Amino acid sequence: MRLMELAAEMGFVYRLIVRLAINAAAICVAAWAISGIHLEGWKAILLVTVIFGLVNALIKPFVWVASCCLQCLTLGLFTLVINAAMLYLTEWFAGIWDLNFTIDNFLSAFLGALLISAVSFVLAKVFE
Repeated sequence: MRLMELAAEMGFVYRLIVRLAINAAAICVAAWAISGIHLEGWKAILLVTVIFGLVNALIKPFVWVASCCLQCLTLGLFTLVINAAMLYLTEWFAGIWDLNFTIDNFLSAFLGALLISAVSFVLAKVFE
């Protein structure tokens, strides 16, 4: 039985936990691979993952709709800038709660967002 079929039987909570674990792994890979992203401690990893998920679920759709003209003009490439901005917003929220998550510059956020997207995609396909 495939993992996602099992997830469908076990319900929403299991799928949410798998998605959070995938995002946590992707954020850790980005922090490890990109020198401008700093993440320290298990508490920070777990809470940054939750913040990142909430930012992407609640704020990103509104930003995407608001930038629809830019999306069309750039043939969707502006999505990469939006992803970097969402990572920066995650850093801002993490700073409010004194979590050890910092991003040095926009290039680090941009590359981190690319890497997080790629790792999340690959891991989601593996656990599909």
